[in-house]
Amino acid sequence: MEVVRSGFVESTHHARMLTVDAEGRPVETRGAVHVPASPRSSMKPLQALGMLRSGLRLEGELLALACASHSGESFHVDGVRKILAEAGLDESALRCPEDHPDDRASTAYGRVYMNCSGKHAAMLATCVVNDWPTDTYLEPRHPLQRAIRETVEELTGERVAASGVDGCGAPLFFVSMLGVTRAFRAFPLAEAGSPERRVFDAMRAFPEWTSGTNRPEAAIMRAVPGLVLKAGAEAFDAFAFEDGRAGTVKIEDGSQRARTPVTVAALRSLGLDAPALEELAHPPLLGGGRPVGELRVRL
Repeated sequence: MEVVRSGFVESTHHARMLTVDAEGRPVETRGAVHVPASPRSSMKPLQALGMLRSGLRLEGELLALACASHSGESFHVDGVRKILAEAGLDESALRCPEDHPDDRASTAYGRVYMNCSGKHAAMLATCVVNDWPTDTYLEPRHPLQRAIRETVEELTGERVAASGVDGCGAPLFFVSMLGVTRAFRAFPLAEAGSPERRVFDAMRAFPEWTSGTNRPEAAIMRAVPGLVLKAGAEAFDAFAFEDGRAGTVKIEDGSQRARTPVTVAALRSLGLDAPALEELAHPPLLGGGRPVGELRVRL
């Protein structure tokens, strides 16, 4: 992707991209999509699936929140506290870092505002259901994390190439973009009522709960009904449509400004488009408060 200011290309962002059609056949392949990548929070639907398979009892917006990188809005925070309360816990049980909500003007601060707190609350609730330890739920050898890793390897069709620690402290699994795309396709193609479809249906029904009211991920999902999109740190996106069309995007330098325009281009390569996506595809580049350039994606 090129950043063009006053007719001059002042920056370039390189991207890896993989999109597949409803039958799983490649449509666009850019870059090394077969080598291990760091999907970061794009893996949260898979983590939530592992929790459902382990007995987690969440539905609707609270299940969507378990898959979220949320903005810390009041309904997000209330939802996290509800998940914890129903498990007989409070926010002191969370092991994610303390943080401010996305609205930096807010003076609120704490673990419950951290963007991954919905996932962490769901992890704790899963531990309570199984009588597993709650104070060590982030350790790789914990039964919860072993169950999640097994789910990741099953859906991606790959062995985890390496593991690490995500920004929230949870285990992070490195797999290829091909594997992540394969995994995301499994959600809409699963039988109605299955754990996979429960995750998919919750996310697409409550897009604001998976990110935030004013986030581009929610805007894209609202613009393309039937689509689930999950962003990850360092400019990773993964998505799937209800008929099995799916894809992944990784901006090599981790630039967030490039992520959404490239993802819109990936969606359009599959025929998934809507008028509301145009502004996200071409965000204005300003100079002196007025448009003086553009972000241009080249496929």
